[in-house]
Amino acid sequence: MVRTAGRGCGVNCVVGACAWARSGCVCGCGNMASRRVATTDSWHRLPIAPNLLDRNFTVTQPNTTWTGDMTYIASEEGWLYLAVVIDLFSRRIVGWSMKTTIDRSLVIDALEMACLQRRPQAGKAIFHSDRGSQYASDDFREVMKMYGLIASMSRKANCWDNAVTETLFGSLQVERLHGEKFITVRAVKDAVIHWILWYNQKRMHSTISYQSPVEFKQAWLQVRVEAA
Repeated sequence: MVRTAGRGCGVNCVVGACAWARSGCVCGCGNMASRRVATTDSWHRLPIAPNLLDRNFTVTQPNTTWTGDMTYIASEEGWLYLAVVIDLFSRRIVGWSMKTTIDRSLVIDALEMACLQRRPQAGKAIFHSDRGSQYASDDFREVMKMYGLIASMSRKANCWDNAVTETLFGSLQVERLHGEKFITVRAVKDAVIHWILWYNQKRMHSTISYQSPVEFKQAWLQVRVEAA
């Protein structure tokens, strides 16, 4: 694993992440790499939310603005699909789900993990995603309604509107998956979980004063305690 210290992400990084996003895949192994899986189906008649985020990736309060997306990773056994939820305030991955099939339960599980752990205030938190059918589905919108989340969606085929999440997948590729050949789906899950925990606790970000997501949140809380 690459222990990247405070690496920022400029235009080239986001362009690369968008290229990965268009293919959907962050790692290929053997013959699986030659096949492409579509993770986003935006050609549907389900309701589409307005782009409330509007590329405003700088957030001053935790659990007020989340973003989410899906990708897939290859093993010799088959594909593993990953959905994540990121808190833009600290760049922390607050929810994730991994399955061998791609359906609405993948994104629902990731969102429910985030909601149960973070308890966003109803009516005060935005969740931004692409226009994929999983995020636009009735079941997903019901979960959003249950937790009082406000939906926001990117413009069609515009990965820049969700650049932070796309960049995360690029980081996963570069820092953990590049050059790896996974034999089993279990091995992929172990690698991804290990990277997520390291990312949250140790990986420094230039956008949050060269701190890890956990350190940034702790420093923010300390300032509030001292000011009280």
